Amino acid sequence: MGFLRLFRCSPILGAWRSARLKPIQIWVQHPPRWKHSGGGPYKAVIFDMGGVLIPSPSSVAAEWEVQNRIPSGTIMKALVAGGKQGPWMKFMRGEMTVEDFLQEFELHCSEMIKSPVPVGSFFSQLTSSQVAKQFSVMTEAINRIRAEGLKTAVLSNNFYLPNGESFLPLDRKQFDVVVESCLEGICKPDLRIYEMCLQRLQVEPAESIFLDDLGHNLKAAAQLGIHTIKVNDAESALKELETFLGFPLWKIIPNTCSVRKTMEIPRDSLEKYLKNLLGSQAAGPMEVMQFSHGQSNPTYSIRLANHHLVLRKKPPGKLLPSAHAIEREFRIIKALSDVGVPVPKVLDFCEDSSIIGTPFYLMEYCPGQIYKEASLPGMEPNQRKAIYTAMNQVLCRLHSVDIKAAGLEDFGKHGDYVQRQVQTWTKQYRATETSTVPAMERLIEWLPQHLPKTQKTTVVHGDFRLDNLIFNPEKAEVLAILDWELSTLGDPLSDVAYNCLAHYLPSDFPLIKGLSDLDVTQLGIPTAEEYFKMYCHQMEIPAAENWNFYMAFSFFRVAAILQGVYKRSLKGQSSSATAEQSGKLADFMSNLAWDFAVKEGFRIFKGMPNTKLSTRSYCHWTHCRLPLIPNGTRSWSTFSKSSHYLHTASKGVLMISPEALSEPVRDLHQRLKRFIETHVYTIEQELRNHQLSEARWTPPPQIEELKEKAKSEGLWNLFLPVETDPERKYGAGLTNLEYAHLCELMGKSLYAPEVFNCSAPDTGNMELLVRYGTEAQKTRWLLPLLEGKIRSCFAMTEPQVASSDATNIESSIREENGVYVINGHKWWISGILDPRCQLCVFMGKTDPQAPRHQQQSILLVPMDTPGIKVIRPLSVYGLEDPPGGHGEVLFENVKVPKDTMVLGPGRGFEIAQGRLGPGRIHHCMRLIGYSERTLALMKERVKSRVAFGKPLAEQGTILADIAKSRAEIDQARLLVLKAAHLMDVVGNKAAALDIAMIKMVAPTMALRVIDRAIQAFGAAGLSNDSPMAQFFSWARALRLADGPDEVHRTTVAKIELKR
Repeated sequence: MGFLRLFRCSPILGAWRSARLKPIQIWVQHPPRWKHSGGGPYKAVIFDMGGVLIPSPSSVAAEWEVQNRIPSGTIMKALVAGGKQGPWMKFMRGEMTVEDFLQEFELHCSEMIKSPVPVGSFFSQLTSSQVAKQFSVMTEAINRIRAEGLKTAVLSNNFYLPNGESFLPLDRKQFDVVVESCLEGICKPDLRIYEMCLQRLQVEPAESIFLDDLGHNLKAAAQLGIHTIKVNDAESALKELETFLGFPLWKIIPNTCSVRKTMEIPRDSLEKYLKNLLGSQAAGPMEVMQFSHGQSNPTYSIRLANHHLVLRKKPPGKLLPSAHAIEREFRIIKALSDVGVPVPKVLDFCEDSSIIGTPFYLMEYCPGQIYKEASLPGMEPNQRKAIYTAMNQVLCRLHSVDIKAAGLEDFGKHGDYVQRQVQTWTKQYRATETSTVPAMERLIEWLPQHLPKTQKTTVVHGDFRLDNLIFNPEKAEVLAILDWELSTLGDPLSDVAYNCLAHYLPSDFPLIKGLSDLDVTQLGIPTAEEYFKMYCHQMEIPAAENWNFYMAFSFFRVAAILQGVYKRSLKGQSSSATAEQSGKLADFMSNLAWDFAVKEGFRIFKGMPNTKLSTRSYCHWTHCRLPLIPNGTRSWSTFSKSSHYLHTASKGVLMISPEALSEPVRDLHQRLKRFIETHVYTIEQELRNHQLSEARWTPPPQIEELKEKAKSEGLWNLFLPVETDPERKYGAGLTNLEYAHLCELMGKSLYAPEVFNCSAPDTGNMELLVRYGTEAQKTRWLLPLLEGKIRSCFAMTEPQVASSDATNIESSIREENGVYVINGHKWWISGILDPRCQLCVFMGKTDPQAPRHQQQSILLVPMDTPGIKVIRPLSVYGLEDPPGGHGEVLFENVKVPKDTMVLGPGRGFEIAQGRLGPGRIHHCMRLIGYSERTLALMKERVKSRVAFGKPLAEQGTILADIAKSRAEIDQARLLVLKAAHLMDVVGNKAAALDIAMIKMVAPTMALRVIDRAIQAFGAAGLSNDSPMAQFFSWARALRLADGPDEVHRTTVAKIELKR
């Protein structure tokens, strides 16, 4: 289908194209006849850059010398002067700065011709974007090579630019390996740099081909056994490369490749069938190529004599029910052609599986232009607008078809289309599910509850998008709509929403280059909202309010499709060579879908009338869910789930009181409260004394005893929310709002969270492992943490930089000899001094040259790894907070295996954000507990103390302080509960304003409340005899540790100004 065409072959993804990416012209001439087995001896093609992929320095120099009246050959003579120790070679080895090189180079050139030479001008021209453009034929060839399953590399003698970046004006995504001399400190023709390239490609010399324009570089490569091609001009070099590889590299039918082994079809029987179908004019040899699109139903280009056909067939293997119904494709295309909708001309449908193994149908090849990128690069704004208008018009034309006149009344069911689609794609997703995707679980529950109330019934394409259309090359006219596999009768707005997917994807998205980060107005492209209004105007219908629902549904469906492609790829049944990438992207698409569900929820939430409840009831359960835990699966929460599932029905009610909780959670709240009052408060003084003793760095045995007791009473691992752990394998499955009430209780004692295994930083690290960890990582680290056998820390903050911005971190993670080597200086690493701390979750930079938020990575570092040195414990207002403490730590050449990486390189910032999850407001929840406990202690104190002839409780200032504290605590609590509620209802992103507000409000509120209580206690409030001094220290620290107040205030103000 059209969307899955995007899996055509990974090297094409993101490929740099010449001529500002002109639209694809369908090649209508006969290409050379190639015989390619697809299993040749070569596995990689290595390209030099200058003179092969972009203009060579010599050609640029020759042109520049003419322009500047410099004697011919001056620049090149100066470049080669001095040999290996000359300035040019040193510059390319990274041994000279740009300034030093230009100064020495200019002096050399000027002495050579006895006249000043402005070499800075030459350098600017050499590196300018106008000159350093990749040759279009090379781009096409690289795409083709990668489409055939070979690896590609660029091996370049290059240099650093003044901005510190290396000169590589290429799209790195085209290459599996990039080797740059200035980064490696080695230049061609040094044999070591070739060996380095081969090693990273993981190929033998005889399995690779090297293209360069310089003879001495080729000679060195040949010494190692690499096959070489001298590049004098690109087209001649490609012709020679074609003879090595055995398949064409340019001037071919776009988006085709040799038929993959798993997708081969019997050619003799097919040729016989075609000759019978086409008659005597079908003489001559038959050529078969495979289109790299049409992954769901394999699609082939067939040439026989002067006929050019397209064949679509069912994929091999066991298929899901009702999927891949090509007979429906054939029927709809034929019916629409009869009523004037532009479609390819179909010739025949063959049900005889004996011909090629499955049923198939044939249609004529339609020449024209397919625009692969939604941004339509290379066009003028008015041209882009015309293309989008034509696309919109043909969609309206399709939706206006009289289904009765077209004979399509029985092509699908009438009414409830979206409901059936949600059910269908949910079943398809379940049938191909390989792991739990939290966003998909939420969507599967949310979508059926928010279905459109009214739906029109028309023919719907099901996969309508720009690159499923063939355009007239001369004007903005759609010649044919392709890929009808998902067509049926249904709600036309689903087609419109699906048509707008690209508007919400970034321009560097690996499957389709979207528009979300581009100025579409400047490009001349209508926004998604404008495109929808254009459609409504042409169809003469009012605009639907629930647009976000349709977008959520569209992305949900795509996520389910991608999951299906991924599952088939595991069995070798998908027709795309890179379909296995879809597994990673199903999660991404489902998160986008959930974002739109959040927006739709917000729209409904804002539209709710303000009504008073007839009784003081804060919750109303409308249904129950059964346990999702499979038999035999161990649960790491000891909270009884047999009753717990009764409470998870409605998230639409804000419960401001524990009494409003469901009965099972209310019971949990009461048992937790009783446990803390009975077992924790009674030993607090012992624990505070232990923190000041010589044994303070040893965990107190009382805590370990209480942990076992908490487990036995079902009060364990309460923190993991249902959104992170939908199957409730690890936690109690509470909502954020429910946990907020419990977390407040635990906040009343500094020691309580650890007793119930709900303390930071372990909670965040466990959530990280649940969300992102591999099964092996979970087995090694998550399970011991869930059992409370070990503790952990999170190493991000650094003394040299402002670590409130996580992108500032400087610690390095370098890959070396199959391991990662860590170097860095961290501090305020909470928990690292605890002898039970066995895991350090480390954040460092793997690629400083990557985009800002893709430079960081996360590693799971065992604490017994050599090279970790704790310099000292840091104190907070003089308190070292043992036994965990807050350490300053050096990581010096710490080596860990590659399987300690979480998700992959460059995913660190994403993980750090996701790690926060509901933990974004856990500190705020606990701060309410600090404040409530403090106020209780204050009230008890002032009732028992007398000053100036009357109890303190009767003093006006004390009464005022109590009143202020009560009001401020309740205000902050309501804001915390509202934030938790919105996180449940509309998601963390939509709740960003409330999260920022509570982080801004809660710590300062707690400081004021605790300060008033200390004042009422007098000097005793400063001592270690009560928790208030520690409460005060922690509340003050959280104005930094939970993000600086200034950051939260800025966030609130910016969001407020946009409202």
